[in-house]
Amino acid sequence: MTHPNEELFESGKSLPIIPSCEHFAGSEKLILKALELQKKLGPIFDITCDCEDGAQVGSEVEHANMVVRVVNSDANTHGMAGVRIHDYSNENWKSDVDILVPNAGEKLAYITIPKCTSYEDVKEQIEYIQKTCKDSNISREIPIHILIETHGSLRDIEKIATLPWLQVLDFGLMDFVSGYQGAIPASNMRSPGQFEHKLLSRAKAEVTQAALSNNVIPCHNVTLDLKNQYQTYSDASRARNEFGFMRMWSIYPTQITAIVDAMKPDFDELKAAEGILMAAQDASWGPIQYDGELHDRATYRYFWELLQRAHFSGVKLSDEVNKRFF
Repeated sequence: MTHPNEELFESGKSLPIIPSCEHFAGSEKLILKALELQKKLGPIFDITCDCEDGAQVGSEVEHANMVVRVVNSDANTHGMAGVRIHDYSNENWKSDVDILVPNAGEKLAYITIPKCTSYEDVKEQIEYIQKTCKDSNISREIPIHILIETHGSLRDIEKIATLPWLQVLDFGLMDFVSGYQGAIPASNMRSPGQFEHKLLSRAKAEVTQAALSNNVIPCHNVTLDLKNQYQTYSDASRARNEFGFMRMWSIYPTQITAIVDAMKPDFDELKAAEGILMAAQDASWGPIQYDGELHDRATYRYFWELLQRAHFSGVKLSDEVNKRFF
């Protein structure tokens, strides 16, 4: 029996299968705490080591070297730690790349580029990362995440979404609202305004449309209410179900499980996915009838991606599904 990865995606590129939660940590202490939590909960979330806001002014080089050390250490059990570098307008972005890529490029889960202001600027940054990889004899493509949080980046969103090595488009709410210089009230950095203000709902929809149409994962902004797990769950649920976001930022440990739980696939749909995919595999991936409905490769692709996302979210799948597919 052939595996779905061998049969279902010959028609084109599929969306990346990555965790639905991305947790930010700045200091060495917080990064190590996050890695310990990841070891405890399992590989259900990524960790972004922050070299932008996390680095003290004047200590940027030391901070980048610390991230290299931690990413390469035994604490990084699952190899699911990425990094956010400085933005294009900051003179330290190239030195971040010069330190991180040669010394940790084989283990970095991704590189996040913040405060993108235009297609041209972020294209230059990606090309510099690619050149540094080549000069450092790193053959892998390091996934790139781009933060959409300026007027310029939203204007160029369709072009930005076509850039090479791109895995995620992040929406940065706070900087985006600040960029309107008071035209959008600060209250809309929180719910329900962040989902209902016309300019913000439009921007979020444009990010998800550009991302998904280019096989890139759209990632939603943080919830500012750090300790209210229900608010985080509610925000993640609205982001997923109303706007199509498939990933969300966490900035506090208790937000992680709330995001993962909110973005897990529906239980009933998962049960159907298990049955359909096993029946399809038994039929050598030809059309089948299941529960009175016709299914073929188009629906198989959907259900296979659903199962993979459930697996990444720590959902317990049946023993038979695990045996066949994972």
